[in-house]
Amino acid sequence: MVGNIARNGRSIVVFMSEYRHNIDEKGRLIIPAKYRAELGESFIITKGLDGCLFVYPDAEWTALTERMKELPFTKSDARAFVRFFFSGASECNCDSQGRTVIPSNLRTYGQLDREAVIVGVGNRIEIWSGEKWEEFENSAEETYEDSAEKLTDLDLF
Repeated sequence: MVGNIARNGRSIVVFMSEYRHNIDEKGRLIIPAKYRAELGESFIITKGLDGCLFVYPDAEWTALTERMKELPFTKSDARAFVRFFFSGASECNCDSQGRTVIPSNLRTYGQLDREAVIVGVGNRIEIWSGEKWEEFENSAEETYEDSAEKLTDLDLF
């Protein structure tokens, strides 16, 4: 599912919900139709955090790239993060059946063998192996309320 919110006079895409699809023997994964419409003709898939892949529409990728340019290259942590993040990035698109090929290095990183879970997470989509997603959900469910309490300073609720 994709929602749109207005902020400062412009519409912002918000990816949300969860879908499950299998990766075929050629490394192709169906991207849900509701996500494809907002991703556009091409999009970026890269190594994410927590062992998943991040998927960004071109506009969001461009904005993220601009923010990353502000990281201090003199700090080793910043250099390492930028190298890791960008070295795994791949421009992708969907075929006429809504499938995209997940590059083999990204399938390996995400431990994607068969079942994949595609999750909308606000400004991006995440692709998880079914097993890793279950582990994450179980762990996050236990700490969900504690996390929400810790984030109250951000005035989210």
